[in-house]
Amino acid sequence: MNPLCRGLVMAACLTSASLANAASPFPGKPIRVLVPFPAGGGTDIIAREVTNRVALSTGWTFVIENKPGSGGNLGIDAVAKAPADGYTIGMGQTSNLAINPTLYPRLPYDPLKDLVPIGMVASAPLVLATSVASPHKTLADVMSASRAKPGTINFASPGNGTVAHLAGEQFQRAAGIQLTHIPYKGAAQAVNDLIGGQVDLYMASVPSLLGHIRNGKLRPLAVTSAARVADLPQVPTFAESGVKGFDAATWFGFVAPAATPKDIVVRLNAELNKALQVPDLAKKLNDQGATVLRGTPEQFGALIRQDIARWSTVIQASGTKLD
Repeated sequence: MNPLCRGLVMAACLTSASLANAASPFPGKPIRVLVPFPAGGGTDIIAREVTNRVALSTGWTFVIENKPGSGGNLGIDAVAKAPADGYTIGMGQTSNLAINPTLYPRLPYDPLKDLVPIGMVASAPLVLATSVASPHKTLADVMSASRAKPGTINFASPGNGTVAHLAGEQFQRAAGIQLTHIPYKGAAQAVNDLIGGQVDLYMASVPSLLGHIRNGKLRPLAVTSAARVADLPQVPTFAESGVKGFDAATWFGFVAPAATPKDIVVRLNAELNKALQVPDLAKKLNDQGATVLRGTPEQFGALIRQDIARWSTVIQASGTKLD
């Protein structure tokens, strides 16, 4: 074959390959979803509910992979270092996207450079709870007992650097009390230990504790939002309980590796927003104590930048640092 013919054949093959790739719909295989906390916690519950709804409307397949550790850093770092082809995404939230960049001096990823936002999903206030067998019936009881014997009451959180941990630090400073923090690697074991009386208090997102509160195993003392939570109308806010101006919540959203093609990010965002408009999904998230959030990737990016600045101030004031 002469060089001209050989060149024409190669060009034709390349053109055919390009057309085939262009015609290949996304996704052509299952999408792996990394959840940086153990199964059963609030982040895991919300990730599963949302991806199930997207799967129902699109026929896509999602494979949830729980990758807990280091306050959510391990899972999000795995997302940042995954191939940027749209087939690995992660469920990020306030701690691993907005808090940890300040809290950890050697964070292995930069949420603003190594990740691209896909879209917001939900926000949820936190709730401080205790076992029904606890002598502490109200937040005032906790504050009174802690002032009498500083450091003797402990509070658990889903991990160092989580919103729950820092909200607990804020509570101590605002109330002028001293508690002993016990970090866990997620919600499941912490809840079991709280029910069993191994820890005194537990601060966590409403979704991760709502079921245990409803079945009478846990006693909620106060919620961290500015207003009461619809699913826990009988539970006062921290402000109502004497800690004025207290307001903290955690949000959830999907992210992908930074170099993920924009058209894939836009497609994922569009299907995510469609799913979040379905009343059935909104009800499921509301039943978990969460409020649906929607928006563009750019709006989610703005939220991340805003909260990095906000929590940086809190962390610096508390002097908290983690290796």
